[in-house]
Amino acid sequence: MLQQNRSLCLASSSPRRRELLTRFGLDFLMQSPDTDESVRNHESPEAFVTRMALEKAQRVAPDHPEYITLAGDTVVVLEQQILGKPQDRTDSIRMLEQLSGKTHEVFTAYTLMDGISGPWVQELVRTRVSFRSLTSELIRTYVQTGETDDKAGAYSIQGLGTMLVATIDGSYSNVVGFPIERILDNMMRRGWLSCKPS
Repeated sequence: MLQQNRSLCLASSSPRRRELLTRFGLDFLMQSPDTDESVRNHESPEAFVTRMALEKAQRVAPDHPEYITLAGDTVVVLEQQILGKPQDRTDSIRMLEQLSGKTHEVFTAYTLMDGISGPWVQELVRTRVSFRSLTSELIRTYVQTGETDDKAGAYSIQGLGTMLVATIDGSYSNVVGFPIERILDNMMRRGWLSCKPS
């Protein structure tokens, strides 16, 4: 259904981002960018992910000048505090206790960079996620599955973590790792992607 008119490079090693692109039949190569992902003093979550998405694209794009480079960064934010990946399972429990019964935000910024013409497209997408009130037993059982180990905010919405969620306001795929509907739309607008008859 979708036809690629330009080669694509995913500047990420994320299996979730890979799965989102693969689901739509896109061919792409992957390269993990070497970037310092430290938050600067007084940097808002929105500014941080926007900067990270651009820096990741800028790192990888010169290696593949004929390609469109796609990079992104996602953070989970509760009361203006960034919740990164948990350091261990005790940290996972702490994060989930913080999120229990509250609404948090998931910010993803993505950058699409054209290696030939130079300009880039950048967008920030926000999704609000409300958690159910979680019992200690549910939190511990979920953490023991191992699903929290490498996930920002210590949950995976596309996995067992869906049982923690009460409501979502905004893009579901944004919480998974990329607002895929926005990315595909931007690629089609620029002619990098088009629809082909079945």
